[in-house]
Amino acid sequence: MSRKSVNQIPMAFSDERKCETDWLQCEQIIEDRGSRYSVTGGKVLCRDDLLALIKKVKENSSYANATHNTWAARIERDGAIFEIENDDGETGAGKVILNMMKKQHAVNCIIVVTRWFGGIKLETDRYKHVQNATRYWIAEHFDK
Repeated sequence: MSRKSVNQIPMAFSDERKCETDWLQCEQIIEDRGSRYSVTGGKVLCRDDLLALIKKVKENSSYANATHNTWAARIERDGAIFEIENDDGETGAGKVILNMMKKQHAVNCIIVVTRWFGGIKLETDRYKHVQNATRYWIAEHFDK
């Protein structure tokens, strides 16, 4: 019995949307009771890319001195998706970003939400702002 040659056809079994933008920063998109939010993101394919993008955000002294630079990343490699998030002192904010990225099927990217505290506690509204900032970045990158 002879073996037949089969042509391999690349197939995508997921509806993940891969980031192709190296850098996109949207400044001062939300303001509430003195707190201000910006969102930055870009393509990451490995840990070094992730660290480089976070470093680039913080090269701007305003961002380095912000109250919080919360972030999350999803990286697809060999059919598996690796996820990581960081709250930077804003408890639960990294998880909010990561959940939004999952819902929007965003992969191979990191999204950093920066907050400058305005002196008045926002309570649970802060999560709404992190979610809206993340949604804003995804729309600016993937939906244009």
